[in-house]
Amino acid sequence: MLATTLRASQRVLVLTGAGVSAESGIATFRDALTGLWANFDPARLATVEAFEHDPALVWGWYEWRRMQVLAAQPNAAHRAIADLAASGREVTLVTQNVDDLHERAGSIGVVHLHGSLQQPRCHACGAGHQLPEQAPREPDGGRRLAPPCCENCGGKVRPGVVWFGEALPSAALETAFAAAADCDLLLSVGTSGVVYPAAQVPEIALRAGAAVLHINPQPQLLGGGREWALAGTAAEVLPALVAQLRAKY
Repeated sequence: MLATTLRASQRVLVLTGAGVSAESGIATFRDALTGLWANFDPARLATVEAFEHDPALVWGWYEWRRMQVLAAQPNAAHRAIADLAASGREVTLVTQNVDDLHERAGSIGVVHLHGSLQQPRCHACGAGHQLPEQAPREPDGGRRLAPPCCENCGGKVRPGVVWFGEALPSAALETAFAAAADCDLLLSVGTSGVVYPAAQVPEIALRAGAAVLHINPQPQLLGGGREWALAGTAAEVLPALVAQLRAKY
């Protein structure tokens, strides 16, 4: 039944979470930290209040994270998702990750629900800020680093990610919801599916009659009729799955 459903799919929505990036060695908020960052809860650095209280601490944290991201490489899951577009299907990729690994693997038009480390903006006026092309060179233990000034108004530039307490970008969320309502297959990859509003995406797809396949080491079903789960890491499961989709289309 699952194989038949996969082969018949024409409009595919891929929703990725932290598990996909973790396979490229990118630390999650749950991982132990060292140096300066060992003294801080990462979740407490991901708020507007933290940035306004100590902008150098928060900017230093995110530049350290950006350095780690740019040193990482796309893994087999990223590449498989990019290859899926070559199957002749209509593919929409929505990610909860703030790195650019999907883009570097070859995916186009990635929808970032939680923003991007590569797209900072002014905290005062919202204007975008261009980062240097070269990767930041930060000490392994981290450091405080004063954020750059906005060229438009002189305000402090903040990371271009969605912090706790902030709304997700409306355009990205609307695109994700619309794709969920229109797809006939949703692949939920490397995400627990419990963080809202992103968790609404597979729920919308199920209500619209789409098939939903969860790929995660410990996948959780939502209780829908056309719903399956494959236990395993994204880099293990996706390449074989996409190879089947491309061969049978």
